[in-house]
Amino acid sequence: MTKGAFTKFSYDGPIAELALIREDKRNAMSDGLLAEIEAFYAGLPKQVRVVILHGTGGHYCSGLDLVEHVARSAEEGVYHSRNWHRVMDMIQFGGPVTVSAMTGAVIGGGLELATATHVRIAEPSVIFQLPEGRRGIFVGGGATVRVGRIIGPDRMVEMMLTGRKYDAEEGLRLGLAHYAVGEGDALPLARKLAAKIAANAPMSNYFMVHAIARISDMARADGLFAESLAASLVQTTPDATEGLKAFLEKREPKFR
Repeated sequence: MTKGAFTKFSYDGPIAELALIREDKRNAMSDGLLAEIEAFYAGLPKQVRVVILHGTGGHYCSGLDLVEHVARSAEEGVYHSRNWHRVMDMIQFGGPVTVSAMTGAVIGGGLELATATHVRIAEPSVIFQLPEGRRGIFVGGGATVRVGRIIGPDRMVEMMLTGRKYDAEEGLRLGLAHYAVGEGDALPLARKLAAKIAANAPMSNYFMVHAIARISDMARADGLFAESLAASLVQTTPDATEGLKAFLEKREPKFR
């Protein structure tokens, strides 16, 4: 276990766990916390295929630390927002799959962080919210793209205008979570799913993470062409041969 000022992390073969430990602030996102998340993803060993991301102290992440936000000029705000975008892109498109085990506050920037991850598990304590409109500010960490595309722009507008909160079950129906589980069950399920994902063929995982989100941005014909290219590349790997052979032989595949 390695511990920083705001995070702690560990490795177990192809699986890493990253915990946010800024408990006194409900894991609110400071510049220091964002920098530690960036350093963690930038320094992942090659063998890591899946990251489990969670918060300690009963909360995932309560969003931007507004104490830091107050002091920024407009110019600084643009750079700060773009830095968030860069780090969130590292999480979504950096290579490894990230599974979020969510508890408590998944608010503002915390929801932006969660929606940059690939699998999201919510316990009953979870609260999804975008309260920026009630604070006189606007989202800047990617919510208009990631959250808006999950729940739809119309619903996101209402969510921000009213400060509406969604619980775990509502978040499941909307797509903000993929699983809604009992209290204390998010991290165990995250570990189980991480092991399953880590056992997939690496190139299959890579294209699922990289291609699907990008194809959704394309025109229909462009997306179908990109899908053909992805399928052709993946099926030429040794793992594709092993996967098909294992299926025919009625056994579990052994990927690289």
